[in-house]
Amino acid sequence: MKRNIFKAGFIAALLTATSGFAQEGKLDNLKPRDQRGLTVFENPKDTVSTFDHLRVKVGGAFALQFQGIKHENNATPVIVNGVNTNQLYAIGNNINLPTANLDLDVALYDGVNLHLRTFLSSRHHNETYVKGGYLQIDKLDFIKKGFAEELMKYTTIKVGQDQINYGDAQLRRTDNAYAILNPFVGNYLMDAYATFPFAELYYRRDGIIVMGGITNGKLNQTATGGTSPGIYGKLGYDKQINQDLRIRLTGSVYNIARAPRLDFYNGDRAGSRYYFVMENTLATSSAQMRSGMVDPDFANTMTSFMVNPFLKYKGLEFFGIFESASGRNLVETERRTYNQYAAELIYRFGNTENFYFGGRYNKVDGKLITGEDISVDRYNIGGGWFMTKNILTKLEYVNQKYDGYPATNIRRDGKFNGFMLEAVISF
Repeated sequence: MKRNIFKAGFIAALLTATSGFAQEGKLDNLKPRDQRGLTVFENPKDTVSTFDHLRVKVGGAFALQFQGIKHENNATPVIVNGVNTNQLYAIGNNINLPTANLDLDVALYDGVNLHLRTFLSSRHHNETYVKGGYLQIDKLDFIKKGFAEELMKYTTIKVGQDQINYGDAQLRRTDNAYAILNPFVGNYLMDAYATFPFAELYYRRDGIIVMGGITNGKLNQTATGGTSPGIYGKLGYDKQINQDLRIRLTGSVYNIARAPRLDFYNGDRAGSRYYFVMENTLATSSAQMRSGMVDPDFANTMTSFMVNPFLKYKGLEFFGIFESASGRNLVETERRTYNQYAAELIYRFGNTENFYFGGRYNKVDGKLITGEDISVDRYNIGGGWFMTKNILTKLEYVNQKYDGYPATNIRRDGKFNGFMLEAVISF
């Protein structure tokens, strides 16, 4: 209790202390976290500087869902200590755990920004904890005024421990309470997202995007060995062709040769939006936080690549995913491969495109460590209303099916479907 009171007091004092420095809208070279950020992928490269002194922008996000989903399976009972571990959890119509984020964005110097995100409430952890953060450098004037000015017009340097820039899907996903960019309630089946230590170098010019990065591929840091560097990169083209048409196409690759543990497809500590689906009666909110997601279970070595097309013509948006990942677990000698496909079509309308409706199809196929070929299919249909640029309500219907799982796996002939209602605030 005392710790919670101290925490609340600290946050209140922080808000009070920084309110005089907060800048309306956004800071240079950081994308807005409201409706204006919907089709912004990487942080923008601003050409005009507004920096005059150190500024702190305090932001946050809140999200709450009403879940009305049912599920079923056809798995052979497996009895452990008198309990059938293949008996599905009894889910019903109710409200999920409210989630909350706290964001601090700091303009430290002209062209130098800091970002820090804290999860105040999330599915996996009961306590408040830092999700991640980074330092972003768009100018080198702290070395000398005008230093490498021509080069830095097109160059960005990012260093920190946060989500790495692999693929475009992680730039549209729900990040705990920060759900305003996601037109639907759930993230993709195979969610390539993790908070690793990283260094990234960007070069962007005339629509061309080139990025290279390095990481150790570890979620929790220790001084022990046994890990080789992970390297990744992105190459793409992003251009506003005319007033009505925008096109973007990127390809990303990630490779790590050796690690004692990989958290690439199970690194989201905030967990799935579909609570307890396809989980057994022993499920707890923290232990079974990835309900409905697909984890290839690569724990030692992995190579993956992702291609993402994006097209926006007036109010019509298309976003796609083709992803292929191969790797192995510690007990395996041969690699397995998982493929992911997704297509998302959204139509936005209204005076400020404050209404939308659309659909998403998502499929993953691959091979389990036990050798079975499996596939998982999901489709979402839904829409949303931006009541203001900071307030969004969404309604979706979700349907997901599992195929190929062995008889003793709880996902055998599994499926779930139903409706989700989500309210989001982000600023």
